[in-house]
Amino acid sequence: MSRQRVFLTGATGGMGLVGLNELLKDADTRDVVILARPSERNRALLAAYAKRPELIVEWGDLTNYDDVLRCVRGADVVLHVGALVSPEADYQARRAMDVNYGSTMNILTAIGQCGQAETTKLVSIGTVAETGDRMPPLHWGRVGDPIKPSVYDYYAVSKVAAERAVIESGLKRWVSLRQTGILSKKMAEIEDAIMFHNCLDNVLEYVSDRDSGVLLRNACGPLPEEFWNHVYNIGGGAGCRTSTWAMYRELFGSLGITNMENCLDSRWFATRNFHGHFYLDSDRLEDYLHFRHDSLQYFYDVYLASQGDTARLTRVLCRLPFGERVVGRSMKKRFLRSARTEHGTVHFVEDGVEEAIAAYWGSKAAFDAIPRLNDFAHFTDWDTVVRLDHGYDESKPESELTLDDVRGAARFRGGVCLADSMAMGDWRTPLAFRCAFGHQFRASPRLVLEGGHWCDVCERESWNYPARARRDPFFAQVWYPLHPVDEPPHVYPKAVDERGVRFGPSQGAKARA
Repeated sequence: MSRQRVFLTGATGGMGLVGLNELLKDADTRDVVILARPSERNRALLAAYAKRPELIVEWGDLTNYDDVLRCVRGADVVLHVGALVSPEADYQARRAMDVNYGSTMNILTAIGQCGQAETTKLVSIGTVAETGDRMPPLHWGRVGDPIKPSVYDYYAVSKVAAERAVIESGLKRWVSLRQTGILSKKMAEIEDAIMFHNCLDNVLEYVSDRDSGVLLRNACGPLPEEFWNHVYNIGGGAGCRTSTWAMYRELFGSLGITNMENCLDSRWFATRNFHGHFYLDSDRLEDYLHFRHDSLQYFYDVYLASQGDTARLTRVLCRLPFGERVVGRSMKKRFLRSARTEHGTVHFVEDGVEEAIAAYWGSKAAFDAIPRLNDFAHFTDWDTVVRLDHGYDESKPESELTLDDVRGAARFRGGVCLADSMAMGDWRTPLAFRCAFGHQFRASPRLVLEGGHWCDVCERESWNYPARARRDPFFAQVWYPLHPVDEPPHVYPKAVDERGVRFGPSQGAKARA
């Protein structure tokens, strides 16, 4: 039997490294190619693998086409994990688009140039951030729900563009796996303004880093044909579902803190415009890839271990009179420093950044109305599901999808399907559409109905959500429950989009020049 060849991107990152270790467990049947930037950190990290002949390390960059082409050539599977992620992506919007969209286009172009579109399988990692803010009561979701990256979230914007390219690539076998929050040591150590963008009653169905590694390994195994050419949500299941507030209580409670007001302030936290929801459909991916093993307890253990002796000392101090208050005051000062940085919520309010205030709270009046932490009325009805309408009959087999179904879905999105004909059950061939704002574009039924994407012109131009919700009943489902109908129609132009990103052979030639 011939050896499988896997090209893994992002192998020196959090998810990629655990994935690499999982893939190397099959050293007798698999070669793994990775592309790593030649930094001191990466060279030191990969030195430990020097005696692994089944690992081929190529030094280079995902944004350089020639580097990508070398790695793609002969690959049976491409696991595209590498990306510039948040919070780094929040500070480098242009770089995020160049890396996340540009690398995806380099991979797709290279697969085509190598004549491997019929043979190479592409597993592309997307993100839950593509569907944006899903605060209660919209805290349950599934693929096919509206794409709605949160305002200022350029990581999500870049991933939306990349996923669109994957779905419309024409490859014989692809999947887009939307990754959720990853429970890991890196997550435990985050101290950045993004902490306070995550609303207290926001929810996520997390997954552990090591389960994500198992997922990548199993995605390279034998899988039925029906697995391919779909979008999936990655989630750890019921044992990995929690709210931000519940997680803080567990983490800080393990340090001996019983009164959260000693270390946190409710007005540091946004009340909207983040991302995350529980999944109605994450079991679909588990049924194929069988990766779930960890629960939230894994992260709580990792967090305590990351605190080391500090955790033990904190527990002792919190048992002393006024000790918890002293410990909390120290933590509060540290957190406040992050909240006052460039993208910090406290900075937005103290310095009167009006557009950011509107994005994260709705208005200054809404911010002023936030109660103290101990008086905060937290959402509790977590089991009630508001299931969104996707605008077509989902009970029909895919093979029976008709042009009338697509036309009805387009009307539900405030637009029109301009196609005159469509082969029954054809989810792959792009059709012509016009959105509610008059933009004409082409998109496959897979992109629109399963991916939840719509007009690429609207997507790249701005966050113009109030205007879209007024014309698009599909999108209104994720807007009006969280925003008043008479809210001022803020429009946030996007500083970057996928146009102008260099990729492919011409880009490689420029890199050599």
